[in-house]
Amino acid sequence: MEHLLGANPLKKTIREYLMILLALFPFALMVNWIFVPQNVVGAGLTGICSIIYYATQGFFTDLFPEYGGSIPLWISSLTINTILLIIAALTVGWKFCVRTLVGALALAFWYRVIPMRTEPLIDDPVTACIVGGVIFGISLGIVMLNNGSSGGTDIVAMIVNNYKDVSLGKVMIICDAIIIASSYFLPIPEQFYVEGMDIVDFKIKRILYGLCMTVSYTAALDWIMSRMRQSVQFFIFSTKYDEIATAINQTVHRGVTVLDGTGWYSQQPIRVVTVLARKQESQLIFHIIKSIDPNAFVSQANVSGVFGQGFDTIKNK
Repeated sequence: MEHLLGANPLKKTIREYLMILLALFPFALMVNWIFVPQNVVGAGLTGICSIIYYATQGFFTDLFPEYGGSIPLWISSLTINTILLIIAALTVGWKFCVRTLVGALALAFWYRVIPMRTEPLIDDPVTACIVGGVIFGISLGIVMLNNGSSGGTDIVAMIVNNYKDVSLGKVMIICDAIIIASSYFLPIPEQFYVEGMDIVDFKIKRILYGLCMTVSYTAALDWIMSRMRQSVQFFIFSTKYDEIATAINQTVHRGVTVLDGTGWYSQQPIRVVTVLARKQESQLIFHIIKSIDPNAFVSQANVSGVFGQGFDTIKNK
């Protein structure tokens, strides 16, 4: 199937990098304004940085007075990602690291620029985990749709998968479970401590809030990924097949294949135009067909996965 690139590859790459940068802003905003002030430890690198932030509270007052003496998220995020990227470059290859480096730098930048709130934006922890998790997941989904990554456990999963026959998803689930469970051993911040409180109950609730946040962001991430990556397949039967094929190729910038067929009733040869496109491009394709041949016979079907140039990349595991 011929594929015509309608956009300049350089412009496309620049646009993707800008989308990664912008999408990580609400990502960091949720962390600095909701999760950390609410004392929630989530999954992935964000959870690790949060643990470091809580565990070092009051230790570095001279260095980081604006963070209450804790090691800021932007420093721990950048440091951990740098170490992981060096290991990944030596084991997986530098191509994987380029876009991940952009995401890691963008995330550290937003962590640094966005001020850390002392009081959470949303008081109720369950509501905070759900709302923050949904925005968190949507942001991460946009990053991934633009072939980016915020680093962290993504890099660990790639490194492990390179040596062991373990799926990326399984490695990430194990990492996330360990990170959230380890929050049990964190001390209770002064602002959350109440005389006579049940410490065990507080720590268990903190784990449950972390799980709630993780479930919320995973659901939102799955939704936006499946929503944006839905593809459709067209079979177009028309005597003006050549005009339709050319118009779709030049306007929608999708590859077109013309198949030879035979009408069984008429026993006449016929040409069938076949197109694979994103679901959001369907209306434009229908408009093209109707403007050229209103009497065309068209079949449209959803497809569960399309891989190759212009669509998703074929990945192991």
